[in-house]
Amino acid sequence: MFAVVFMLHVRFPKAGIFVDSFGPVPARCFSWAHMADVPQVPKLSIPEVKLSSSSGGRNMPLIGMGTAADPFDETALKEAILEAISVGYRHFDAASLYKSEKPLGEAIAEAIKFGFIASRDELFITSKLWCTDAHPDLVLPALKNSLRMLQLEYLDLYLIHWPLSAKPGKIGFPVPKDEQLAMDFNLVWAAMEDCLRFGLTKSIGVSNFSCKKLENILSFATIPPSVNQVSFLIPF
Repeated sequence: MFAVVFMLHVRFPKAGIFVDSFGPVPARCFSWAHMADVPQVPKLSIPEVKLSSSSGGRNMPLIGMGTAADPFDETALKEAILEAISVGYRHFDAASLYKSEKPLGEAIAEAIKFGFIASRDELFITSKLWCTDAHPDLVLPALKNSLRMLQLEYLDLYLIHWPLSAKPGKIGFPVPKDEQLAMDFNLVWAAMEDCLRFGLTKSIGVSNFSCKKLENILSFATIPPSVNQVSFLIPF
């Protein structure tokens, strides 16, 4: 069995950004040099679920913060992530498409420095493989690049962002029709399994997959997907 994760899209006027979220995300942004002036917020107690097909029996917090933001403001996003960590958020969802891996990695490093967490191991970090890298020979390099941007040694969850490949090159959305390619699910998933076997991610999964495409993956997967992440739009 695998988990189905719903990603909510919510606008936070105070922060001036539009972000993905697994739940209510703190919206205030401020300078961490003025922590003494900030009212203390009770830390969240977030339930977790144990993922199947996960090395090391990793648990995933059921509420987390997504990092897709519109408009994209790297500084505001980093500060929002820091605040989320300070009040108890431990699950953060990034992607190469979002351009959020760098500010997330910087926020994690600062959270450790400020003592919000003792180590990176307290966090559950997800990132995603974009369509332009959804080719058997590009999956591993794409994950290594995400880890470099995040300044991390491993992910907790790595997802195929969309069930679609595209001509290698510039990352962007939507993918132009003349650049869309049919994905070789068998070979791409085999490369995802290698990412787990090499210890670069604790779990692997998919995003935006239909039941039919999931059945296809499950028909040959040696390591079945732990998660299918799908979006749910909240228009406010």
